[in-house]
Amino acid sequence: MKKRNLVLLAIVAVLASCGGNGKQAKAPVSDIPAYLDYSRPIEERVEDALSRMTLEEKIAVLHAQSKFSSAGVPRLGIPEVWCTDGPHGIRPEVLWDEWEQAGWTNDSCTAFPALTCLAATWNRDMAHLFGKSIGEEARFRGKTVLLGPGVNINRTPLNGRNFEYMGEDPYLTSQIVVPYIKGVQEQGVAACVKHFALNNQEEWRHSVSVKLDDRALYEIYLPAFKAAIQEGNVWSIMPAYNRVDGEFCAHNDRLLKTILRDEFGFDGVAISDWGATEDTKGAVEGGLDLEYGTTSFGHEPGTNSMYDNYYLATPYYNLIKKGVYGTEELDYKVRNILRLIIRTGMSGNLNLGSLNSDEHILAARTINEEGMVLLKNNDALLPVNTDACKKVAIIGENAIKMMTVGGGSSSLKVKKEYTPMESITKELGSKVQLTYARGYVGSASNNYNGVSTGQSLEDDRDPEEILAEAVAAAKEADMVIFIGGLNKDPNQDAEGTDRLGIELPYGQDEVIYALADANPNIAVVMVNGSAVAMPWRDKVKSILLAWYGGSEAGNALAEVIAGKANPSGKLPYTMYARLEDCGAHSFGPETYPGVGQEVTYTEGIFVGYRWADKKNIEPLYPFGYGLSYTTFEYGDMKLSKSSMNENGTIKVTIPVTNTGKCAGKEVVELYISDTESSLERPEKELKGFEKIALEPGQTKNVEFTINADMLKFFDDAKHDWVAEKGEFTAIIGASSRDIKSTATFTLK
Repeated sequence: MKKRNLVLLAIVAVLASCGGNGKQAKAPVSDIPAYLDYSRPIEERVEDALSRMTLEEKIAVLHAQSKFSSAGVPRLGIPEVWCTDGPHGIRPEVLWDEWEQAGWTNDSCTAFPALTCLAATWNRDMAHLFGKSIGEEARFRGKTVLLGPGVNINRTPLNGRNFEYMGEDPYLTSQIVVPYIKGVQEQGVAACVKHFALNNQEEWRHSVSVKLDDRALYEIYLPAFKAAIQEGNVWSIMPAYNRVDGEFCAHNDRLLKTILRDEFGFDGVAISDWGATEDTKGAVEGGLDLEYGTTSFGHEPGTNSMYDNYYLATPYYNLIKKGVYGTEELDYKVRNILRLIIRTGMSGNLNLGSLNSDEHILAARTINEEGMVLLKNNDALLPVNTDACKKVAIIGENAIKMMTVGGGSSSLKVKKEYTPMESITKELGSKVQLTYARGYVGSASNNYNGVSTGQSLEDDRDPEEILAEAVAAAKEADMVIFIGGLNKDPNQDAEGTDRLGIELPYGQDEVIYALADANPNIAVVMVNGSAVAMPWRDKVKSILLAWYGGSEAGNALAEVIAGKANPSGKLPYTMYARLEDCGAHSFGPETYPGVGQEVTYTEGIFVGYRWADKKNIEPLYPFGYGLSYTTFEYGDMKLSKSSMNENGTIKVTIPVTNTGKCAGKEVVELYISDTESSLERPEKELKGFEKIALEPGQTKNVEFTINADMLKFFDDAKHDWVAEKGEFTAIIGASSRDIKSTATFTLK
């Protein structure tokens, strides 16, 4: 009878937590158990729930019960945990025990732009909008955990998952990930930051062991995770597949306990990547909390489900019963999981969320527009001047290819995806004569994991015939817009494989050369998530990076091309003319992809622009670079004072004026150089940025505050962050190479 009453109380509490308008309503039960009382402190609720659980119930919550869910405690009214892949949209539903599609007709989502595009906005407000929007979609679909965002550093342009990450700089990544996390978790959905740590290549991702010094680890590869925890208060984190110093990340005591828990103060759940758990001992002792996706090679006696045979399931239970393990470590893991459940499904402050709303569609388009990077625009070829250009040829497979399907776990099923050709036709079709030619055939692929775009891109013509058609169209046009780049096939922007080089695939370089010879008025639009080489750069007038734009990709591009939106993105990574110019590719196979399943980060802290500065390499385009349809003029920087002590600050002020004829946004970047360090440091490091909107002729003063924390480096001998007294230089730039103003100051 007592058990029945407790279940009734649990049902009352869950129902009472949501009113008819989606807001919490206080339960009229005075003796409700503490763990069900949303007014009590979380830790009190956690301890009360833990005290009521049996050993069997504790074991049950540690591992999956289906492909994307793990058990709650039905007896106590504690809900299950349901995960969904992100980070660009909510993955379609699969069968309980299979990867095959469940066949739902209501699981289409809004596809948001790739995270490289989000990082290219250099806009914290866009990051929060992204998180809020995708969090609302996850909430509507009943998800507990969104498996994203990804914050691994772009160490090499060949990494197949660069498009899911936020570039090469730890500060930029940290500043973008925090508002994203807050936007998601404000909806009652846990963000799950991944992949912790050093998942910087897909080649051998299940086995490669990373070797690096602590300076590189703490200065380059950990800051975004630290910010996610200490500033974003993220509720879950996903260890990577790879190994660090020989130990798998999901079992890595130093990563998951010493760094994550002790140093960073993480109190959330460490959730294994699917199949990343290798054995029970490592899972129990290494700091993992929740196990998903492990392949089961048979069942232990007495089990009737492959999930019962997971390492943190029956094997762990049996070791506890035999006395090999006590329950202290078990209770610690269960506390973390209960804390996650209480923060999400039992928070007492749930909303209903929304799916494919007009607001989400607008958010996807706005983020894509603001993230587009204008790399070149001679003779103001863009936006299209419909008075001067009456015939426009659109050429390239990516003008017609849908991109939301494919690429691995971020593949999506969308309600509607607009292609560039479709949207440009709608935007410009009544003003100019548009023609289309394919130019090259890259990929006819239109499905992934049972989801299809519905497109048929088969083309049996000879490459020479296809190219000849494109050249003929170019000769007849006043202007050519070539839309190419990469796609989400294996060995391009895709999970599980790395790229084979930084050249454009499918012979696109030759196509662009031929088109440029046929018509000098050519604009090249790149749809991609990773850096590519551009040997034809001097042959074309305009270059625009459009990224993978999601559901609204075509509409966003059409508005930028037509001039309804002004691109204001800046590169979140360095673009190299040659692969050898990248630090990770400067020392031979030991530094990529590795030798004997071990890769050594010999370049240390010198990643991206830091390496280019150190070696005086001229990049194709530098980190932080991006043009606009308008122009900006920077004034002289002013410092509030010339020196400070370790507890002081210095104000930096610089005026920026829009000197062009249209409204636009500019990203003002603050770098700092340490000229007297006892250890070698980069020539400069990004330490601040602000994005401002200016009308024509308008001037705004941009302000930054420098403090001692911004001057620190990690001293691996002391295992501590150190700011040394001496002279520093504040640097204001429009990119890492376009320096507008400098000023020196001293730290006493």
